[in-house]
Amino acid sequence: MTSPTESLIRSALAGVDDPEIGRPLTELNMVETIDIDAEGRVAVRILLTVAGCPLRTKIGDDIRTAVTEVPGVAGIDIDFGVMTDEQRRDLRIQLRGPESEGLSALAQPDSPTRVYCVVSGKGGVGKSSVTVNLAVALARRGLRVGLMDADVHGHSVPAMLGITSAPTLVGAMMMPPTAFGVRVVSIGMFVDDNAPVVWRGPMLHRALQQFVNDVYWGELDILLIDMPPGTGDVAISLAQLLPTSQLLVVTTPQRTAARIAERAGAVAAQTGQRVAGIIENMSWYDSPDGTRQTLFGAGGATAVSRALSGLLDTYCPVIGRIPFDPTVCAAGDRGAPFVETDPHCAPTRAIDEIAAAIAPIVRRPLSVTPVGSVPA
Repeated sequence: MTSPTESLIRSALAGVDDPEIGRPLTELNMVETIDIDAEGRVAVRILLTVAGCPLRTKIGDDIRTAVTEVPGVAGIDIDFGVMTDEQRRDLRIQLRGPESEGLSALAQPDSPTRVYCVVSGKGGVGKSSVTVNLAVALARRGLRVGLMDADVHGHSVPAMLGITSAPTLVGAMMMPPTAFGVRVVSIGMFVDDNAPVVWRGPMLHRALQQFVNDVYWGELDILLIDMPPGTGDVAISLAQLLPTSQLLVVTTPQRTAARIAERAGAVAAQTGQRVAGIIENMSWYDSPDGTRQTLFGAGGATAVSRALSGLLDTYCPVIGRIPFDPTVCAAGDRGAPFVETDPHCAPTRAIDEIAAAIAPIVRRPLSVTPVGSVPA
């Protein structure tokens, strides 16, 4: 029987990613030692980023799966240690660069990440539900997606995604939890139970600054930001922190809601942001008898598009209309996005069309391992 070698074991471990960071354990210098005895039993020591790593079990399971597939391995023992402060600092520099205390890469003009602030003029139009399901739909398309819950006083994103864990702190860097393929951060992850967040402008700005600069988002294709309703401090802060961000305006068909939504989009005239599109939620209801009912009127999104296009002197298109469906609310209450629980329903189809409208075309290099010379 072939005896396993350290090189083979290390190659196997190179296929195991840290679940929070998304890079191989070997690349992150998390594999401290590898020992192999005469019978082919392997012992590895893995350095976790923090002592209470919430994904320790998954890391262990992934290691066992990878190493036991190496020919000649009779078994594996895993010993978990913890990185020193110096090793964590080196890791942060490796991930964020030597200027990690400066501006986030997301704020740079040449950032490849598309940032969309999802805004509404008033509450109750389903903005957070749209944001959550749009994020998951984009991730289902193979994109690397982040979701920032900037609705500090009315945070609901963690509950809608079934997230109960907080980010892992590696020094001053936060590793956001992932749900349904989306990296998520919210102030709701840092408060006890349903405690209210009673903050004024400066504290709000500082929290958002930390979400932008101190969270390790990784290499994202899209970052969605669930904004609070209205045009207050958060809108101004994020326009400053992420000046290349664009706006997605959510409204309902109701003309009163549309008029208020126009104000949220009009912020772009003051901040220099672009309105990427208008989304109309709860556009109609298809009743069981086959009739279509406009429960909240009609024409809201068209009115917002017309008003903002005139105000900003550039076309602001309607990029989607989402029908009303009671199961949408039920899915959110269960912590499961409806695009996952009911992938064929009409609201999911509408969300998928919106995702297609804003999704960037991403071409990533193929990983090709040479296997020998090609015959002439």
